[in-house]
Amino acid sequence: MIDLLVLLIGVLILLLMIIKFKINTFVSLIVVAVLVGLGLGMPLGQIPVSIQNGIGGSLGELAIVFGFGAMLGRLIADAGGAYRISKTLINSFGKKRIQWAIMVASFIIGIALFFEVGMVLLIPIVFAVALEASVPLIYLGIPMAAGLSVTHGFLPPHPAPIAIAGVLGANPGTVLLYGIIAAIPTVIIAGPVFTKIARKWVPEAFVVKNKLSAFGEIKEWKLEETPGFGISILTALMPVILMAISTVYSIAANDGKPFAAVTTSAMKAGKVVTTTTYPSSIVENVMMFIGNPVSAMIISLLFTLVTMGWMRRKKNSEIASSIADSVKSIAMLLLVIGGGAALKQILIDGGISVQIANMFKDSPLSPLLLAWIITVILRVALGSATVAALTAAGLVQPMLATASPNTAALMVLAIGAGSIAASHVNDAGFWMFKEYFDLDVKQTLKTWTVLETIIAVVGLGMVMLMSIWIH
Repeated sequence: MIDLLVLLIGVLILLLMIIKFKINTFVSLIVVAVLVGLGLGMPLGQIPVSIQNGIGGSLGELAIVFGFGAMLGRLIADAGGAYRISKTLINSFGKKRIQWAIMVASFIIGIALFFEVGMVLLIPIVFAVALEASVPLIYLGIPMAAGLSVTHGFLPPHPAPIAIAGVLGANPGTVLLYGIIAAIPTVIIAGPVFTKIARKWVPEAFVVKNKLSAFGEIKEWKLEETPGFGISILTALMPVILMAISTVYSIAANDGKPFAAVTTSAMKAGKVVTTTTYPSSIVENVMMFIGNPVSAMIISLLFTLVTMGWMRRKKNSEIASSIADSVKSIAMLLLVIGGGAALKQILIDGGISVQIANMFKDSPLSPLLLAWIITVILRVALGSATVAALTAAGLVQPMLATASPNTAALMVLAIGAGSIAASHVNDAGFWMFKEYFDLDVKQTLKTWTVLETIIAVVGLGMVMLMSIWIH
């Protein structure tokens, strides 16, 4: 119990540093990781090693997935591809079903873009559509935010699902497949359905506005200047398509198990010799390659350079500028993810995760529900969805010692759902939504916070439902 008290004190210190004293989140996470390590009685020499291992283990894969994902999204946006996708879907759905058009566009674009980037890119488009249709911006904003949030929490190649899958040993392709099944009903309930309720509950937020104070410079596109819908959507979804092909093939040809290298160790001449064997089939090797998030993002970025860069007759200097800008926007976020992973590793090496697992091992509650509850508590306390998810993944890892790969994938989704719940004043997304939609804090709590909580609850419900027949 003393160790759990140390964890509680550590979380409180983290909140004070971030909220009260406005200290940088990454710095706060590292300082608290050291303090928690000391409180847990870890050897002094082990603390920096655990921090290093936590950051290195997390960012090794994420650096490419996250970095290349940001580059891919920026290139699509700067070429006008995001505008083309949104505009085409809106025109196809018509004004009567405009909410559904925005939701579908946000969902598709959200798969390729990070939440913050997707919000920044879509708001000007959605505002223009709202003006044209004479509807309140938030009437379209709630479905838009629902589409972006669901993809951010549930679907690879987003950093949190990829990072959690890595910690829990789940196959990202399987997570993607199950994530899409869970995401579709979740985004419908949290989007168009919740909007009807919110309109009656917070009528003062549903006002038609002709001007928004949060807009900076907005690039205006002419549709004929943008790339075609087909090539735009193919480019945006390329990472998902590659991982989906690998997953479907593994289900058909390998009983759903991902193709992987097999490492064996044996004694030879008094020495331990490690041998790694890769699949003998060329097809299996290819599937193993394209199913890996790192290689999927590398292939996708190269494809994007062609379709959204050189085919658009962009100069190399323009492409380089887009890439540089995209990396600047995620540099600190990468460090924050690393800081969360460092704290997670301290909790694991300090033995807290085992204690929490032991506390709940005789609980009648499902491990999926327990993982969700732990993540929600961390999310409310810490604010950051990614940090809450990574910390929770470290805490529940011992529960999966004998679990199947399918259960691990469902656990990723349960944690992902919990990490979205109850966004409030300690979450950057809360303030982003407030400012973009010109709301006050009370209105934001009644719309954005409730929206995020609905996604978390419905997402959990879908995971529990799927667990009945997926083992």
